[in-house]
Amino acid sequence: MASDHPERIKRLIVDRRLPPGAPLPTERELTELLGTGRTGVREALKALQAMGIVEIRHGFGTYVGPMTLEPVVEALAFRTVAGHGRGEDSLLQLLELREAVEAGLARRLAGRVPAADLAELDAIVARMADEALAGPVRAETDRAFHAALRRGLDNPLLDTVPEAYWTALHRVRSGPPSAPADPGTVCARHRAIVAAVRTGDAERTEEAIRDHFCDIRTRLRLDYRFAR
Repeated sequence: MASDHPERIKRLIVDRRLPPGAPLPTERELTELLGTGRTGVREALKALQAMGIVEIRHGFGTYVGPMTLEPVVEALAFRTVAGHGRGEDSLLQLLELREAVEAGLARRLAGRVPAADLAELDAIVARMADEALAGPVRAETDRAFHAALRRGLDNPLLDTVPEAYWTALHRVRSGPPSAPADPGTVCARHRAIVAAVRTGDAERTEEAIRDHFCDIRTRLRLDYRFAR
């Protein structure tokens, strides 16, 4: 069946252990391998290109794609935005998933964040403190903090849910929130996370992370933009 051609090409990539950037068999070779015509091969390759699994370079051939997580992030963010448009608590649901991911890392983070990353976290908290004196803490600063916190775990999959959350939040929020965060509290919550990580106390680290998410969840529920 033509519908299984993308799956068979994916299996070929796995079986041959082809890395990102490796050339795939030519279109003629694929027609022979799949037992189909060129139209079937081209349709399969286009479907895989949309998922980032292959990259079609016109005039040069087809290659294994970069296999980034961007399609996953986009799919999760779009699902959240669409659900929000239907009156669902989809953003809160995504926040809960993000909390489960980040709080679940507490025992691995406590006492194991490299000194260089701790120094960066201290610098980001100091930047938050400066921003808090002038107004709200910038979203970019908050994102940088959590990215630095996860970096030492060296697992790009962990970035998927937080990135989807930030993407969805940006698309849903058309203006300033009606329940804005207190800048001082935001700064204090992040400072508490760094202090807990530095002590190596896993329970304290998880508690600090969950306290931070509790604040976010409360604000989302108060904000009329996120109400049912």
